[in-house]
Amino acid sequence: MREMKNRILVGVLLVVGLLWGMTLNVKAVSVTLTVDDMTPRPSALNAAERNLSTILTEINRAQKADAILITKDFTIDDFALKSLLRLWAVTPFYCDDEEVVERCWIFKDGSMMVSHIPLIITPKDEAFGMGNYQEAVVEFDKHGKITDFRLALDAQTAESMERCGSTVEKEKSMIILQYIERFRTAYNQRDIKTIEQMFSDDALIITGKVVMQKPLNEVMPAKAKVEYTKQNKQQYIRNLKLAFARNKWIDVKFSQIGENSEKGGCAGITRSRVDPTKYGVRLRQEWKSSNYSDEGYLFLLWEFPEDGRDPIIHVRTWQPQWVNGEMQQPDESIFTLGGFDL
Repeated sequence: MREMKNRILVGVLLVVGLLWGMTLNVKAVSVTLTVDDMTPRPSALNAAERNLSTILTEINRAQKADAILITKDFTIDDFALKSLLRLWAVTPFYCDDEEVVERCWIFKDGSMMVSHIPLIITPKDEAFGMGNYQEAVVEFDKHGKITDFRLALDAQTAESMERCGSTVEKEKSMIILQYIERFRTAYNQRDIKTIEQMFSDDALIITGKVVMQKPLNEVMPAKAKVEYTKQNKQQYIRNLKLAFARNKWIDVKFSQIGENSEKGGCAGITRSRVDPTKYGVRLRQEWKSSNYSDEGYLFLLWEFPEDGRDPIIHVRTWQPQWVNGEMQQPDESIFTLGGFDL
């Protein structure tokens, strides 16, 4: 009996040693997350960097060893872990860069989101193709714990122009613009019911707001910064009702931006190469009301079901066009199809 226990112990030690040796052969993935110049760097961003580095390093080890993921050291919630493991079970992948440097979105509630984490998909089923480039979107809570890990929609190459999507035929473009006009009219009429029906129940809404920072001293005057808020449909509709109640009148105008009216960037309307029912619409929005006005860039991710049902909006993002008197360009991280997995 003692001899059998010794054999088992030796076997366990050999397995542990083998795993440790494989880990040593894989270089740790360095992660650096940056923020806008006008955004203070939260202390939790350091934890987010460490947590993402741990996961990407383990992903690379497991892919190289053709092994399962060892998740005991992951700082990740159950939802994100299940999402990660489902992806790994179907299409294993690895991080192609030893040094990942990406811009991180900091939201008002302290949560964070980073897009464009570079991955190489290596499915075992050759029908998927080998070595396909893909990108991950990772979300964190205010402490840096990972709360979501998903593949970005339509992120087939690293170039932002390629992430925009396919061009849209004229007939479909006209139909989409008709719905955009209905959407705009609903705001002008303060028709909360129509707006509510146009958003999917799981819609993601990201809104930027220009706020003034406190001056550091007499030499360093106050500066404006952009504060981003992430809302679900229920929160957005509730806040919109309050905005409608505060204003006697609202005048919203849209103008399409893209190939013909903007240097570079994506076309005004693009179609997902992954899901042909999804369309990205890029607009410039002017909002004027009795007590507030702003100008900014609006992105809407619409779904036009093939069964003829009414189209719905899955994503709405808004970014200010002017900050500190300087004109801002649309950020491709939340202004194209490539940043979202819906």
